[in-house]
Amino acid sequence: MITNKLTNDTNKIIYPELSYMLMDVLFEIHNKLGTKYQEKHYQRAIEIKLKELGISYKKEAKIDVNFEEEKLGEFFIDFIIDDKIVLETKMVWVITQDDVKQVLRYLESTKLKLGIIVNFRHKQLEYRRVLN
Repeated sequence: MITNKLTNDTNKIIYPELSYMLMDVLFEIHNKLGTKYQEKHYQRAIEIKLKELGISYKKEAKIDVNFEEEKLGEFFIDFIIDDKIVLETKMVWVITQDDVKQVLRYLESTKLKLGIIVNFRHKQLEYRRVLN
């Protein structure tokens, strides 16, 4: 007899209510704006919807990159949603492994658990959930 060894813990969605609300926002923006705008326009639309819904966020959040207590540099995250989710917006042909690695660096640096990469370039919204 074969049994399913997946436990409830492996099936859990991290921040389900917040991540579903965020995905609703992203799909709505994609449906209304389509695929013809620049990344910054989608980011502004995201900002408008987050404010409208009362969801806290940081835009272009500056994160320091450190090594042995020394600052190496910094990078900027498109959005940090409610101090829980990293949101990276793209207008590219395809979300690549490099994009995933970028979000993993962000998650590691911020100690956050969930990242979402969203690509507005195509007729269908492309997205990836990235877990830390």
